[in-house]
Amino acid sequence: MKKPWASLLIIASGVAAYRNSLSGPFIYDDLPLIANNGSIRDLWPPWKPLYPSPQFETLAYRPVHNLSLAVNYALGGLNVRGYHLMNLAVHLLSALLLFGIVRRTLRGSRLKERYGPLSMQAALTIALLWVVHPLQTESVTYLYQRAESLMGLFYLATLYGVIRGIGSPQRRGWHALAMGACVLGMGCKQVIITAPLLAALYDRIFLSGSWRELFRQRKGLYLGLAAAAWGAFGLLLAVGANKNWANSGFAFKGISPWDYLLTQPGVILHYLKLSLWPRPLVLDYNWPVARSVKEILPPALAVAGLGCATLWALRRRPEAGFLGAWFFLILSPTSTFIPNRDPAVEHRMYLPLAAVIALVVIGGIEALRALFPFRRRLARNLAIGLAAASAITLGAMTLRRNQDYRSETAIWSDVVEKRPQNPRAHSTLGAYLAEQGRLEEAIRHQEKALSIDPTHAQAHVNLGNALFRQGKLEEAARHYEEAARLCPGWLEPRYNLGRVRRAIHESERRRGGAAGTSAPR
Repeated sequence: MKKPWASLLIIASGVAAYRNSLSGPFIYDDLPLIANNGSIRDLWPPWKPLYPSPQFETLAYRPVHNLSLAVNYALGGLNVRGYHLMNLAVHLLSALLLFGIVRRTLRGSRLKERYGPLSMQAALTIALLWVVHPLQTESVTYLYQRAESLMGLFYLATLYGVIRGIGSPQRRGWHALAMGACVLGMGCKQVIITAPLLAALYDRIFLSGSWRELFRQRKGLYLGLAAAAWGAFGLLLAVGANKNWANSGFAFKGISPWDYLLTQPGVILHYLKLSLWPRPLVLDYNWPVARSVKEILPPALAVAGLGCATLWALRRRPEAGFLGAWFFLILSPTSTFIPNRDPAVEHRMYLPLAAVIALVVIGGIEALRALFPFRRRLARNLAIGLAAASAITLGAMTLRRNQDYRSETAIWSDVVEKRPQNPRAHSTLGAYLAEQGRLEEAIRHQEKALSIDPTHAQAHVNLGNALFRQGKLEEAARHYEEAARLCPGWLEPRYNLGRVRRAIHESERRRGGAAGTSAPR
């Protein structure tokens, strides 16, 4: 198969897997950060989308991501199709870069003898499975999570630029591309801070004979990459601190670093399970903090074993060890000790998934070679059949998962079904049901949220809103009062409490007449 046809097949497969996602509405973070984001309404002056006013305290400062949203708005306003098309384009470009990186790696001097003749087929299989895998839907179909996929695109471009530049007459251009991509990726999500380390490790394993040789020949490249990535990170930290922005969600105070670290082994094992069998997928896990020995010790031992295996492989089988390093390094900013609001979210596996798929594909090639050492045609046909069946199955699962994003109530009903003890899911679903006038259902979900977590202030507000619309003013007031007590600095419950008290006063004055006021916001 020639390279252009392989690239077209990757693109066609990605389009087929996401063809039913283009009309999905804005959901959850999309609403405040896209639909109601005033900073994306103008591309000029350029600092408006690049340096917006934070809308709330935990808004992450991601100027390049915000600029991409501003481009979407300039082209089509709030038409969701344009945002979906750009998300899909980013995903497809990332898949093509992944294809190029894998193909060049397998054809390189280190692996050419063993995998050179299969480099095109293996790279195509890895890229195909990655582009249609349903674990990617949160990064592609959920519009605001373009932050993850766009960062992934620049991360892969950084590696590709490093690889292409080594030994090329145009190395300065390629290496400038790598540094520029690193800076742009930092403006999307700060996970790309690990890119200089992974690029240097790739160079040492696949291109250089020793660390001494690497730094003698390309010290300037890696110093430049480090300066680009870590300098941009420092600048973002300074700007974010100046305006009280969070940075990639790293400023969350609801869980200690130690508790977060002890929780992450279970999360990582869950990510690996979803990589191999992506069901069930959940938008909002509300993953509990690990407390007991049973919750902490077995996952910790398993992940420690995987980490030790990676270190052993880096010394004895460095090509395989690189895949483990890819997985752990890219996850390290979000899945170690730096607390995030959510301990587990699927979009964090956007790039680490590539390492898992590559390990499975290369392992499958080795298994078929061992099973059929003298029947190469049969092994080849089996490999093609398994790859095609896997891609079709994963693509069908992606199409099905995209259906869950067809409406706000559909995606949150899915979360409630899969995580019935998630108070945030019940509260959010109840709020959407109330907007549709389904007040009895809305109240049931808010009450369920409060039965799980009586301190859930948003559920108190949402329940107060639904009761207000039903005319149950005293009950609504009690829930607004409780929300104000739980969150003293939050203005919404106090504002709504004022309105409901006014309605109660007017009702009493009119001796039981209609309150004559609108429902609170």
